[in-house]
Amino acid sequence: MKRLLNCHTSDFNKMNRDELRQAILASAGRTILGETVVIAQPLLQDLTNAEVISGFGGDLILLNFYDVYEKKIMGIPESEEEPIRRIKELTGLPVGINLEPVDEDADALEELGALPAGRRASRDTLMMAAKQGIDYVCLTGNPATGVSNREILHAIEVARECFPGLIIAGKMHGAGLGEPVISKEIVLQMIEKGADVILLPACGTVPGISEAMLHEMVALIHEKQTLCMAAIGTSQESADTETIKQIALADKRIGFDIHHIGDGGFGNVPDPENLMALSITVRGKRHTYYRMAQSINR
Repeated sequence: MKRLLNCHTSDFNKMNRDELRQAILASAGRTILGETVVIAQPLLQDLTNAEVISGFGGDLILLNFYDVYEKKIMGIPESEEEPIRRIKELTGLPVGINLEPVDEDADALEELGALPAGRRASRDTLMMAAKQGIDYVCLTGNPATGVSNREILHAIEVARECFPGLIIAGKMHGAGLGEPVISKEIVLQMIEKGADVILLPACGTVPGISEAMLHEMVALIHEKQTLCMAAIGTSQESADTETIKQIALADKRIGFDIHHIGDGGFGNVPDPENLMALSITVRGKRHTYYRMAQSINR
């Protein structure tokens, strides 16, 4: 097995869930995941935002607002029957989507938005994700969606039964609810249900979640032989590069395996310079340029 740091498109095309997980683990906290909203006008003319993420040092691509029934991705012609596979052809990288476990009975802090069936976490949407060639799912919540930790736990259980890819689970922020974003109890339950990667807010992104608290949780996750991801999901992906570097170094000290940067920049994609700054801070120019420069034909 190769480290993900050294993988080419030909390696990714052959990987199953366990091999992708092992490649991330072997990279020793130097995996970069970029997220974009697929229904937004692309940042760069007729290129997809996924290509921007690929071009500026991302290893993994996460598609937000992807509806598994409508299958719409801006920058991909509507006539394309398999847009996910086309994105994988264009970028040469593993591609995942967000599916949201909405809790209809949770107490909301704000007015919640309605979510279409194709973006909700369910047995059918998970099976559709597998059918469309999606490599991993992220069971989380966008702002004001009413996604709860209770429903994330249920979704992990369902995903383990019907989705063969990697399962990432957790909350980047409150998602419109007043419950604690993270806790040791929830983390342990997510691991027990079968999550491959536990998503936690990146250091400095959610009020009150300190470096010390995250360090303790990451140590617990690793003790259970599970991976963890630091998520910048509070629009700080559009802050200045120095802020991104501070977050990245804190998260590396804590011990995260994957560094996520969200879609809150212009064009609903991470600011390219911030994506690159995150990558260089976490793993240096050598590995960043290696990912940026390599051909998808390798």
